[in-house]
Amino acid sequence: MLQPFYDPEKSYEENYAEGPFGIFADNEVIENKGKPEYDFLGVKVNSPFGIAAGPLVNSKFCKSAFEKGFDICVYKTVRSQMYPCHPYPNVVSVDIPNDESLAKSDARLVVKDGFNPPLSITNSFGVPSRSPEIWQADTKKAISYASNGQVLVSAFMGTVKTNQTPEEFIADHALAAMEAKSTGAPILEVNLSCPNIGNEGLICYDLDMTQKICEAIREEIGDTPLILKVGYYKNENDIKRLAEIADQYADAIACINTMQAEVVDKNGNQALPGEGRLRSGIAGEGIKWAGLEMTRKFKEIRNEFGYSYDVIGVGGVFTPEDFFEYRNAGADIVMSVTGAMWNPYLAKEIKERLE
Repeated sequence: MLQPFYDPEKSYEENYAEGPFGIFADNEVIENKGKPEYDFLGVKVNSPFGIAAGPLVNSKFCKSAFEKGFDICVYKTVRSQMYPCHPYPNVVSVDIPNDESLAKSDARLVVKDGFNPPLSITNSFGVPSRSPEIWQADTKKAISYASNGQVLVSAFMGTVKTNQTPEEFIADHALAAMEAKSTGAPILEVNLSCPNIGNEGLICYDLDMTQKICEAIREEIGDTPLILKVGYYKNENDIKRLAEIADQYADAIACINTMQAEVVDKNGNQALPGEGRLRSGIAGEGIKWAGLEMTRKFKEIRNEFGYSYDVIGVGGVFTPEDFFEYRNAGADIVMSVTGAMWNPYLAKEIKERLE
């Protein structure tokens, strides 16, 4: 496999300052052919493919991604205040015996050496963020690097604070949305899929809170297109409720983010150092089945109820075949994280098949 553009052997701060790496850093521009013909939330793009939030940690990474033909780039999720990163390491490879391993709420996975296929990883950063004045200026740079048929998405989230009221939590989402919109980003994404309500789980699983947050964001951002980034739902009624919320307040659903599991070393001890890091997000080939399942279900519900949101399929996209599997499952747009990190030519390979 090629050297990843985000180096898991380096700390987050080293990647931020020194990256991107490998072929992503060679400044070679892969030219697009023809006119943009795919619609993405009102923007014409060269292809319905891009990189989801996570590895594009600043404008340098976004610039390289655009140059390599990734037409939809999501700038790493930011907050309304500075927030530290979890201790190194933040990305390690894990062994996933079968799909059912992650379908259980008490899933426990063992780390493995190297980053060889089939590749699944933990993604344990804690959603770090620079202060708004830094990431806003850098987001504006990232927006400027998009060529014709390309677009930057600005992702954001709220922050849990000590003794915070629900109203304050909701207001912080609205503040982050306003700050993200002020950069001029044409599309916004709210991350509802990271553990951010104590230790109880993901915001997107608290559907009452999700609706209140979405309502506050929509009031703040006006008609700017909004994506809801969510996790894997086991309950059919929860899927229908989220779809209803998306139809009312958003323009697209990105499904899925990582799936949560306990990650241990070969002796059964917590693999990642630090409090609250026994459970972490799993990405890569091992969650493809879940991303496809959610893509199909949100598409089916959209058709059943006449909703208008787009479906963005994410999870385990490593090859053009994976891309087309998501498209056949109903994804309007497909995004990759782990697959794109290790293959800077993935967008090029997909476009060659689209022609």
